[in-house]
Amino acid sequence: MLNKLFPQKSGETPRAEDAGREASPPDSHVLELTTTTPKKSVMTETTTKNNLSNDVEIKGSIKFANEFVFDGKVEGEITSVDGVLTVGENADVRGEVKSKTVIVKGKVHGNITVQERCELHARSQLIGDLKATRLVIEEGATFVGKSEVTPNKSGLKDVAHPTPQPAQTPQQQPQKIGAPR
Repeated sequence: MLNKLFPQKSGETPRAEDAGREASPPDSHVLELTTTTPKKSVMTETTTKNNLSNDVEIKGSIKFANEFVFDGKVEGEITSVDGVLTVGENADVRGEVKSKTVIVKGKVHGNITVQERCELHARSQLIGDLKATRLVIEEGATFVGKSEVTPNKSGLKDVAHPTPQPAQTPQQQPQKIGAPR
């Protein structure tokens, strides 16, 4: 219901449409809105997914939380502690990428370090080194660099601190077979 209050001049009789309402102050111009339905918060359904389209170009670093889909061009670092980064088909990333999970569909020229999973989809391109717990490379992906895949945390410990093996004495060495060189 919409009620409009019109100012009245002194000595003027109220109009028929204003009959039954309280008189407003002489100099007020107020628009009163009355709603019969309860108001809902606009922010009740917030998404945690962030998107930057292919017409975006950034020089600098990007930090994000939750989920980030990037389809533009960036020259700099992209980092997240617990996030999922999707490098879109049109994306061109030139710099370091560090995140919990990375899905590459476009181009990355730089090193990728992920805590969990890295996916290189068909037609993706990674020129740089990769460190991950799990790695998925689809047919048609291009990967030029070194990969270090450690499937579990205990594997990380063994690589960092390998247990020394006892040295073999000449009597313990296996017998060589074949012609001497």
